[in-house]
Amino acid sequence: MFEIWETSEPARLISDAGSLKVALEKVDTMCRLRHDQAVAHVGEAGDGYHFEIRDHDGRALARLSYVPDTSRAYQSVVVDEMRGDEDGVP
Repeated sequence: MFEIWETSEPARLISDAGSLKVALEKVDTMCRLRHDQAVAHVGEAGDGYHFEIRDHDGRALARLSYVPDTSRAYQSVVVDEMRGDEDGVP
């Protein structure tokens, strides 16, 4: 079991996931949402957004800082190698 946290102040639990692959997809979805909000000028990105994937004991396994770039379309923050896809094919 993994937990996905947004650690920007105030820190909040976003979701949980049964696998690391699903946890990465959920972080990617949150980054896409933050990008869409920035494009629509909803809220303020400030110094960006900070996410953690934690294990069942609460230890951070991965951290990501994301600053939306509204000058271009969203590009996934999760590369194929992180997803565990062979040859980039899902």
